[in-house]
Amino acid sequence: MQTQCFPLPLDSTSAGCRVPSGMPPVFDAHVHILPSGLFKAIWSWFDRYAWPIRYRPAAETVLPFLHNRGICGFIALPYAHKPGIARELNQTVYRLCSEVPFAYGFATVFPGEPDVEAILDEAFALGLQGVKLHPHVQGYAPSSPEVDRICDLCRSHSRSLLIHAGREPKTPLFDYPADPYALCAAESLELLLRNHPGLRLCVPHLGADEYMAYRRLLDRFDTLWLDTAMAISGFLPGLEPPGLESYPPERILYGSDFPNIPYPWDTELKILQKSRLSEEALYRITYANALEFLNLA
Repeated sequence: MQTQCFPLPLDSTSAGCRVPSGMPPVFDAHVHILPSGLFKAIWSWFDRYAWPIRYRPAAETVLPFLHNRGICGFIALPYAHKPGIARELNQTVYRLCSEVPFAYGFATVFPGEPDVEAILDEAFALGLQGVKLHPHVQGYAPSSPEVDRICDLCRSHSRSLLIHAGREPKTPLFDYPADPYALCAAESLELLLRNHPGLRLCVPHLGADEYMAYRRLLDRFDTLWLDTAMAISGFLPGLEPPGLESYPPERILYGSDFPNIPYPWDTELKILQKSRLSEEALYRITYANALEFLNLA
């Protein structure tokens, strides 16, 4: 079901000061890191087309904000919306992650831009642990040849890939270079997985809106993970996924999408705390699975 209700309101609910009590260790597998100028441009875009961003921190304070509240590890994600900016973004991620314990930065690159191989070779040499791609913003389907090349580089360097392959969020208001529904179908992601066996890949937002299609892909590809970012918050109307109890717990990562969220930073943690998940399942989702996705376990 396609969302039609944007722009949505800011959530004024109060936020906690720490990870909810009784939770296992929490590793946030979906945090955005961008230079402050680019953050401001993105937040302006959200103000116009989507939802108001509750937190608008300086780039240097994104990871410390969460770390000081009890988050013990991070996957930090940039994305390049045009050619020619990936090197700067990757350097920023590397620098900011080096200042916070257990922060694992991902690189970005614009599919099809010149020097893709050199850009990622440099990023991986810095120690960045994977690549983030965003087809909605970059205008490439997951199964395109330009993305294939990036997948080959991830596999050859034993790095992971996180790709926003789900079709949502999309509304007539959204200003994207191509229609996400034309680019991002679960079939395209399945073709990518078939063409790149062994590639460790995560699709955020539980694959919204094709929840069941991505749930079925988990049964067929043992190097595929999904993250929870915004999908279990109840914020996006008409986009309710099945309960996490119906997913294999070893293939789900907790991710917040911080700071590009309209509600308190701990919203989804409180939902997980109150869920019917077993202690073992909760431990895997909030911590252990992220290490396996990063090939650190």
